[in-house]
Amino acid sequence: MEILLIENVPSLGARGDVVNVKDGYARNFLLPRKMALPVTAGNKRQIELEKERNLKMRAKELADAQALAARLEAVSLAVAKKVGESGTLFGSVTNADVADLLKAKGFEIEKQAIIVPHIKAVGTFEVDVRLYSGVHAKLPIEVTALAAE
Repeated sequence: MEILLIENVPSLGARGDVVNVKDGYARNFLLPRKMALPVTAGNKRQIELEKERNLKMRAKELADAQALAARLEAVSLAVAKKVGESGTLFGSVTNADVADLLKAKGFEIEKQAIIVPHIKAVGTFEVDVRLYSGVHAKLPIEVTALAAE
């Protein structure tokens, strides 16, 4: 079935794309959630208008994401965690921890967009933040030992 995407759908396409999907996926998932429209003779004109509008919207979103990436790359993060005798962390640094640190600095980033390497030791690591298709920001995070009480 040929459909027009109204929203960005991961691993399928971006808003405004016309894609072919299986009938059941379109009927049971995309159409009820208003993520897509079926491509019919009646809505061809609407699809063309939607494409034009989406091209403008994509350009604005891309510019906003690039500006945010530039601001994010100027930020450095630091976190203190409990450390065992061997120098390894109790637990690890997660994407939720990084999202909280960014929120404290004034950035509202969803934790699903943050990719954290497996951090189980003290040191400096690089965190990847996916902001838009093809736009990523790399942030350094300093993991230190929590001072003993």
